[in-house]
Amino acid sequence: MDSITHIVTGACIGEAMLGRKIGRKAMLWGALAQSLPDIDFVAGMWMDLPSELLAHRGFTHSFLFASIMTVLLALTAERIHRPHDISLKRFLRFFLIEIGVHLFLDAFNNYGVGWLEPFSDHRISFHTVYVADPFFTIVPIIAFLRLLQKRGTFNVRRQWAMAGIIAPAVYLVYAVTNKLTIDLKVRSMAQKQGITHIRYFTTPAPLNSWLWFVVMEQRDGFQIGYRSVFDGKPSLNLRFFPRNDSLLKPIWDHEEVMQLKKFSQGYYTVEQHGDTLVFNDLRFGQMIGWKRPDAGFVFHYHLTHPEDNELVVQRGRFAGWDLQTPLDLMQRIRGLPLIAPSGQSR
Repeated sequence: MDSITHIVTGACIGEAMLGRKIGRKAMLWGALAQSLPDIDFVAGMWMDLPSELLAHRGFTHSFLFASIMTVLLALTAERIHRPHDISLKRFLRFFLIEIGVHLFLDAFNNYGVGWLEPFSDHRISFHTVYVADPFFTIVPIIAFLRLLQKRGTFNVRRQWAMAGIIAPAVYLVYAVTNKLTIDLKVRSMAQKQGITHIRYFTTPAPLNSWLWFVVMEQRDGFQIGYRSVFDGKPSLNLRFFPRNDSLLKPIWDHEEVMQLKKFSQGYYTVEQHGDTLVFNDLRFGQMIGWKRPDAGFVFHYHLTHPEDNELVVQRGRFAGWDLQTPLDLMQRIRGLPLIAPSGQSR
């Protein structure tokens, strides 16, 4: 999830668990603990970009890191707040929950987290919530602001804190329900349409959990499209994108190429744009692909012009957006097509 979500959610949990004991300092501890796993961005300052991509959400998002930092933070807080009547066990439980919630929430995004590092580099991703979803974060933000303003009684403050915890939890369950519904429909429709695939995934389109990006892997490429939970038409409209592995042959064994293939978990295509060779990671979706089926991909890495790769993951998320784009997105979410189909499944 984005940093704001972790900060406000952590602060609400802090108020709910320790607010009665240490006042507003509980919100500060909660925001700090929830943000701690993202300290891995510091290491990225000394890494090349492909290495940084693999390192992000790696060890600092592992169960081992969570265990170590839980103990260190609990011992530090227990000492700082003396004299107090808070047991070390309670501090341990508090920090374990805070860091654990961060690791848990990040697993629902499409980036993937390394829960098992350093023992396994396998990344866990449930592809359920977009990295910045306002419907997930809005209530925790309101609760956080009210807690900063409102002194009130402990019961009133606790009510706001619990609202900031329960609302996103309910939305997460709702998002999981939407994903299960979409996955069931996509599998069924693919079977009826004879769309064979090796594997597939669905992940939310930007800023919502109603419109889903669909990727189906085939032997030499991918069928890609969108499906809304409100779509009435009982069929998939997908466009084929060739993998184009042959373009990588001259540099197949280069370290950066091997790292990018590993990072993408095999969901990638390669394109030649003039004199530039571009590596696309499909997991992050397209730039306004619900409107233009042939749109470029959010994550695109320039293999032959690496100097153009700054902020490679972020740069494409909202590229091409204008004032009309959110309206088009809402229309597509409602199940209304924006353009005539330009690609058919094969």
